[in-house]
Amino acid sequence: MSDVEIGLAGLGILFFLIALRVPIGFALISVSFAGLWYLMSWRVAWGALAVMPYQFAANWVLSSVPMFLMLGFICYHTNLTKGMFHAAKVWTAALPGGLAIAAIFGSAGFAAVSGSSIACSAAMGRIAVPEMMKQKYDAELATGTVAVAGTIGALIPPSIIMILYGVISQQPISDLFLGGISAGIISGIGYILVVLIRVKINPSLAPAYTGGEPMSEKLRALRGTWPILLVMLGIFGGLFGGVFTPTEAGAIGAFLALLVAATQRQLTWERFRKAGEETVTATAALIVIAIGATLLTRFLTLSGAGDYISESVLSIGASPTMLLLGIVLIYLMMGMFLEPLGAMLLTLPIVLPIVGDAGWSLVWFGVVLTKLLEIGMITPPIGMNVFVIKGVVGNLVTTTQIFRGVFWFLVMDLLVLALLVVFPDVILFLPEIAGN
Repeated sequence: MSDVEIGLAGLGILFFLIALRVPIGFALISVSFAGLWYLMSWRVAWGALAVMPYQFAANWVLSSVPMFLMLGFICYHTNLTKGMFHAAKVWTAALPGGLAIAAIFGSAGFAAVSGSSIACSAAMGRIAVPEMMKQKYDAELATGTVAVAGTIGALIPPSIIMILYGVISQQPISDLFLGGISAGIISGIGYILVVLIRVKINPSLAPAYTGGEPMSEKLRALRGTWPILLVMLGIFGGLFGGVFTPTEAGAIGAFLALLVAATQRQLTWERFRKAGEETVTATAALIVIAIGATLLTRFLTLSGAGDYISESVLSIGASPTMLLLGIVLIYLMMGMFLEPLGAMLLTLPIVLPIVGDAGWSLVWFGVVLTKLLEIGMITPPIGMNVFVIKGVVGNLVTTTQIFRGVFWFLVMDLLVLALLVVFPDVILFLPEIAGN
């Protein structure tokens, strides 16, 4: 077998192992190690396994990952998002489906401090779904809204997906964060439109507005948003003002969250311990998968399989539109079966050379890729956000009902994705302004 054939065979074995539900991190590392051993020698394989994990994990930017994870878990366990949801609920009460719209605003607020769509769905699901069910909202609308609103968590910075993508693609994290702001805002507006249109067409989905709070109560409700706003100000003000790096932003954000939680007497040892344990577990899982992806990149580079795939795809002569459509379809299908970070880290060694050779902006592609991966969080049969909401509501709503509630939001997601693809400047204009 030629070196290229060995590389392609390794990819085939890798996808076969994943189809057998072998953990992605283990599959990536084992196939890459075996491929390097067969291709070069056992010394090269052991050398790569000994050196590359350290080289990757020692990247200073990666230290922001546990910091932002800690920030999100602290906010989740200490209920710092309750005030944001309450304020949104008071101000949107007069709108059709006001509570559902409040859940979207609350998710956007939590997204700005969590960086994780799962954490966003879990936090808002625990707060908003019971409230909507108590107010006799349609179960599908209530659960579907919160499940899909959680996907904003990976678009609005800080975003764990964007941090890892930036490290691997060697793109500025701040540019990716700025590009994600536009995509996150447009997604949120799209979700609000879905709620408004659906409730307008079918008023039985949400109870009619029966009068709202006076302006004094609305203004009083805004006071409850200060914990999240303070953390957001600390992160974004320092990050985009050039005061500190993404890593320092994560650390300062986590510290501010601890300080605010302690001030509000929401911080207990048990909650802090849970946040710490979940941070360590999530970080370890991410790093193992990312190390596997780095080893796979070395294997594909040495075998020549990566260049071969890139050249083969480009030699087809397909238009950029068709090429991009193929990449979009691949990620949408992968999203049905793989969790987002695994799907991204598994495919980046193959896709990035194609994107680079096609001349596309890697910042633009990173934001589009994040949106694609988040669509996978609500598509059957896996739909991780759906199962997070299912865990929150228990037997009150079936998984099928939640997927049905997600459907119209999924249509909107595809429309937003098309907008981001057809008009790249929607993503790039903020990074370009910052660059100037």
